[in-house]
Amino acid sequence: MDNLPELSRPCPVCGSAAAELFLVKGPLRLVRCRECSMVYASPLPAAFASADAYNEVGTEYYLSPAKLESDYAPVRFRRELRLFRRYCRGGAVLDVGCGTGGWLFGLERRYPGAYRRLGTDASAPALDYAASRGVPVARGDFPKQSFPEASFDALTFWAVLEHVRDPGAFLKRAAALLQPEGRCFVLVPNMRSLAARLLGARYRYIYPQHLNYFTRATLSRLVAKHFVIVEQASTHFNPVVIWQDWRRGGQEVSNYERGKLLKRTTAYKQNPLLKPVKCIYDAFEWSLGRMNLADNLVMVGKPKTL
Repeated sequence: MDNLPELSRPCPVCGSAAAELFLVKGPLRLVRCRECSMVYASPLPAAFASADAYNEVGTEYYLSPAKLESDYAPVRFRRELRLFRRYCRGGAVLDVGCGTGGWLFGLERRYPGAYRRLGTDASAPALDYAASRGVPVARGDFPKQSFPEASFDALTFWAVLEHVRDPGAFLKRAAALLQPEGRCFVLVPNMRSLAARLLGARYRYIYPQHLNYFTRATLSRLVAKHFVIVEQASTHFNPVVIWQDWRRGGQEVSNYERGKLLKRTTAYKQNPLLKPVKCIYDAFEWSLGRMNLADNLVMVGKPKTL
């Protein structure tokens, strides 16, 4: 701890400045809060200290042909769509961190005319692409955007809060924008997943783009400040990632390779010949979810009333 630079940010969950060194991976330094055990990057990686970085990343990764093909495939986001439909049957939806618009496009494709969709993101190139596919977009820094309060029936953060400096500010703004009976959906990587436990620093999702590393306990504590949690679960599992990262020994995975793997796994899901294998995979993923060991954490919240 003596060699740890002065902390550049407090704990994003409880605000404490008391932290201890948790993990070092190249230039990335993760600390763990001594008060609530939240793991987070401190000091912030310079390249991702502001949202402006995603204008460049948006071109290199989110607009790569493999990523776009996968994000707009019919099988993509099936878990998120199923969860969302269970709690929201229609109305105004804001997808924060919408990227190239794949989830909102899939929502309209599956439930035509049921929702009034809007997406926002820090990456201008990604929003340009979303708009080109007919997805309505709003540009700007989400916590500062001037949407009317209580104007949405649902608000989604699919793989967003791990990227932002102050996730609490995003959730606070979300609570203000939702109708009293609205729902907020949050999905983040699971720091206590089977993959994270097996791989440690080798895990590809411990990298500079991720500033926050949640467990079920720390995510619950953050979300509960502004929402009544109505559902929490652990979902998704990609065994190929474990195999590849174990063999690579923690070497950096390029954006090209990330897109290539996403395209491959999407093709697996769409191959009818693999249906028996998919049934076994789904059962294993379900079992991991029951033990809170799947790759991601999901929470659904209802705004707290005064």
